Amino acid sequence: MLFAHGLVVLLTFFFTFAVTTPAELPPGGNRFIIHQSVPKPFKKTGPTALLSAYRKYNSTAPEGLVKAAAINGGAVTTVPTQFDTEFLASIAIGGQVVNLELDSASADLWCFSSDLPESVSSGHTLYNPSLSSTSELRSGYRWSITYGNDSGASGNVYEDNVRVGSTTITAQTVEVAQQISSNFRPDIDNDGVLGLGFDNINTVSPTKQVTFLSNAKATLTAPLFTANLKKGRPGTYTFGYIDAGQHTDSITYVPVNCANGYWQFTSNGYAIGNDKFVPTAIDSIADTSTPFLLLPTPIVVAYYNRIRGAVYNYGYGGFTYPCHVPLPDFTLGIGSSYEAVVPGSYMYYAHVSST
Repeated sequence: MLFAHGLVVLLTFFFTFAVTTPAELPPGGNRFIIHQSVPKPFKKTGPTALLSAYRKYNSTAPEGLVKAAAINGGAVTTVPTQFDTEFLASIAIGGQVVNLELDSASADLWCFSSDLPESVSSGHTLYNPSLSSTSELRSGYRWSITYGNDSGASGNVYEDNVRVGSTTITAQTVEVAQQISSNFRPDIDNDGVLGLGFDNINTVSPTKQVTFLSNAKATLTAPLFTANLKKGRPGTYTFGYIDAGQHTDSITYVPVNCANGYWQFTSNGYAIGNDKFVPTAIDSIADTSTPFLLLPTPIVVAYYNRIRGAVYNYGYGGFTYPCHVPLPDFTLGIGSSYEAVVPGSYMYYAHVSST
């Protein structure tokens, strides 16, 4: 499904997130790759996942979508698309290994902890600060984060050693969940989030904290990471280098506007199917935790006008269409020369019925 919104969220392309230009890359340092290895039988329903995206960016969701999420909320089992909803990686905190979602559009490193009641933590791997000889409580510091569908978490703040791949950061800020929404519980493979956004959207108070990425970039061969997330297959992240085997031709670079804490850039237009490219400026955010393309309403309407039988379904808060109808490709312009093409077969999210 495609849904209307005032920004673009991209997930399925190969992205390089760099804090310097290629000419400024330093020699030496660490470099490593993380492979997606945890199967994902858990998947939010379409309305629930879409509402999460609206609320993540503090945008007002359509009334029909809010009602649809309330009626069609929860999760469904979906084996064919098990790798598409979230990217998890094994991270060691104080020597304790947990599975965290890598999220390029947030800046908190938080995890399920031994401070949570069993009613919401059962089935998850819990970080226990008391079992770590390197943990230290940050007295007077708290954190609180809210995601879509009124889900959220909050708790105390610690410092501990955090290892991702071959890089270890000592005294990294770790946000320990003491309260958490019950709707986090069904996704038992997900033990928290490692935010890869910019420091200015960290939620710790009274003082925002520096992210793992900000602390790690000086230790890396190059101060960058890449995300190569795939349809129906395991994807990868690389840190400190660009894997030449994961892309073809040269890489296109665009300026990033980090004022709002996101990897935000401007797309220069779009195309639907085989239609001519439409030049227009589209404010865009590369968000590795959102499985949607969220686009301005006129573009969404134009796309679904090309699909036979497509209608806006108020019961689901989005467009639905007959399952047998092929979907057109969608192309997004990035930089001066690159056109990223999303195959029509990737535009499908989930069934709402057998037809």
